[in-house]
Amino acid sequence: MTSTGLLALLPLIVLTATAIVVMMTVAFHRDHRLTFVLTLAGLVLSFLAIFIVLPIAPMRVTPLLVLDGFALFYMGLIFAASFAVTMLCYSYLQARDGVHEELYMLLLMATLGAGVLVASTHFASFFLGLELLSVALFGMVAYPRRAQPIEAGIKYLILSGVSSSFLLFGMALVYAQQGHLGFGSIARTLTHSQNLDDLNLIVGSAMIMAGVGFKLSVVPFHMWTPDVYQGAPAPITGFLATISKGAVFALLLRYFAQAGGYSSGPLLAILGLISLASMLVGNLLALLQNNVKRILAYSSIAHLGYLLVAFLAAGRFAVEAVSFYLLGYFVTTLGAFAVVTMLSCGNQETDTDDLEDYRGLFWRRPWLAGTFTAMLLSLAGIPLTAGFVAKFYALAAGVDAARWTLVVVLVITSVIGLFYYLRIIVVLYSTPRQAAADETQTRPFSLTGAIIAAVLVLLLVWLGVYPAPFIDMINEMAARIT
Repeated sequence: MTSTGLLALLPLIVLTATAIVVMMTVAFHRDHRLTFVLTLAGLVLSFLAIFIVLPIAPMRVTPLLVLDGFALFYMGLIFAASFAVTMLCYSYLQARDGVHEELYMLLLMATLGAGVLVASTHFASFFLGLELLSVALFGMVAYPRRAQPIEAGIKYLILSGVSSSFLLFGMALVYAQQGHLGFGSIARTLTHSQNLDDLNLIVGSAMIMAGVGFKLSVVPFHMWTPDVYQGAPAPITGFLATISKGAVFALLLRYFAQAGGYSSGPLLAILGLISLASMLVGNLLALLQNNVKRILAYSSIAHLGYLLVAFLAAGRFAVEAVSFYLLGYFVTTLGAFAVVTMLSCGNQETDTDDLEDYRGLFWRRPWLAGTFTAMLLSLAGIPLTAGFVAKFYALAAGVDAARWTLVVVLVITSVIGLFYYLRIIVVLYSTPRQAAADETQTRPFSLTGAIIAAVLVLLLVWLGVYPAPFIDMINEMAARIT
């Protein structure tokens, strides 16, 4: 590999080196604060390394990876989100008994896997990145040795193993038919052979979509989502809902753009049905929940359905719409889980996620209630928030592609979603229970969580009021995808 190729990989190399340094530090000296600081420093350096690589992009590094504007944009988004999750983890773990340093190693490895995914142009790097992300998540979900997280970790482990089997078999079928594992090579073969309707290719692509569908928790691969969201630690649930799904969706977008997925009518029809079902099932089942983390789980299923509407637009518009939607979704979802994390600090057994635990929160901690309200309104797509602009982008993409059924369902289900978001907001401003008020006042204050929540609120409003700088950046990135 040339020196230029090594330079192109600098963000991933820095992140790998950070994981090794953290591992060696923990082996010789256990210190939660030191491990936390090293992790943050590594993520900041990895983020800054993106700007060093940017002038030489696009750069192909072996047939497996390409560092172009698309990959660097999503790496930046992933590293920034991982920084926020690390900040939330510190206060969450500091108030709990036991050792915590290993969680940061797992978090760095999961972030590295996500970074590899968004730069992948080959099935080999696709699978390696996905497994690096998934295996680290098994430990992160089950990290506190309590009944609920362990149960959630086992469920995620078993179902993820099944989905990986589908993924590998689908890759084998595509390889058997096309003789290539690179996304671009597959597209060239399809162009010359015109065998877009070959049974092996359709079945293989469908099995790949089944494996990816599990990671995205779209219907009908969504059954694990509410249980794992509820059982996992609150900051890790935020990681699972944003970084894990965002990286996989970015990979899916590149795969379809480079491997000719948009040329397959049956595959696009399947994705349309998945989008339709995800919007309906996610919003309708959220109406029945009394647990905040389960409500957010079903909400994430619905939002992946909205994302698929933008995804099906195809072309550069799809890249722009999906990228802005994911940016707004990251900010909003991390902000929501930041509130859950801060309320859960000091609780040794379970997270504070029952809807009744939030009753009257405004009268106890008004700034937390205000933050949560802003995030919920953004998830609902209310104007002056990032969620409104993101949902408008998805709607415009659907109209541009003439996906009228999906557009109508998007509008109807967004109205349904507004009901359960408002339901939580009403509880936040209701009369508080005295016992809950006393309990909240005795819980530790999370400085790191408060900093992250404040930054996310500012970003939420900025994206909703003046999104032009971000849209320009995304437009430039979409023009540089290779």
